[in-house]
Amino acid sequence: MGQMYRIEDEETLIGRTSQAKIRINDDGISRRHARIVYDGNVVRIEDLKSANGTMVNEQPIQGELVLKDGDKVRIGVTTVLKFTYHDDIEESFQQQMYEAALRDGLTKAFNKKYFADRLESELAYARRHKAPLSLVMFDVDHFKKVNDTYGHLAGDYVLARLAKVAQGAVRSEDVFARYGGEEFGVICRAVELENAALFAERLRLLIESSSFESEGARLQITVSLGVAAFPETPAVTITDLIQAADAALYEAKRRGRNQVIVRWPEQAD
Repeated sequence: MGQMYRIEDEETLIGRTSQAKIRINDDGISRRHARIVYDGNVVRIEDLKSANGTMVNEQPIQGELVLKDGDKVRIGVTTVLKFTYHDDIEESFQQQMYEAALRDGLTKAFNKKYFADRLESELAYARRHKAPLSLVMFDVDHFKKVNDTYGHLAGDYVLARLAKVAQGAVRSEDVFARYGGEEFGVICRAVELENAALFAERLRLLIESSSFESEGARLQITVSLGVAAFPETPAVTITDLIQAADAALYEAKRRGRNQVIVRWPEQAD
């Protein structure tokens, strides 16, 4: 909700394919659903023989249609795109409002609500299409000790720095979020459990080797990670998948921290 797409290319593809600039996973959306064509003067939309068609202001379009300011384009079952003209100031304002609604203020990672919404959407898609979906949950080892020893400002610095390091390791199509406190999550779209485990280990090593310094003090920061995936964990709801990843995370802490524990199929309930 609220995400903006600037129309500046001659052609902008809308659909489920990874080649689409406006990529949407939603019921009823074709891989190549529609395209927007911009010739420098007017903007047109064309349905690409999608299974369920494209509607503008609740009217199905045939061939190409010139878009007017304020037009509402319905793609699939629940996705509605609004076409509008903005100057740079208005675009910047809208983008800031969008970011504020979705991002954690301290770490700039996505917030818990966005994380839950996306995980619900991705799990529904994975179940419907029998596709893999992995979840990595991790938190900072001995974070209370950091706060108690160096103060809460140092703790805030650690969280912000860690998020920046982690964000650099996450693919653009994945979702990195602050789940709460010192705990973070990564939704790995279309990634099988084994590959998610490899990613988690790379992330662990990256954080362990990264520099954390606060007021001249060098801090040794490590994380414990838990990995779970669908269909290995037969999750019906996102709670099932989160609980599986969290259980693995807490097992990593129990075994001494700074390690990855994977929820393999034989461990699933």
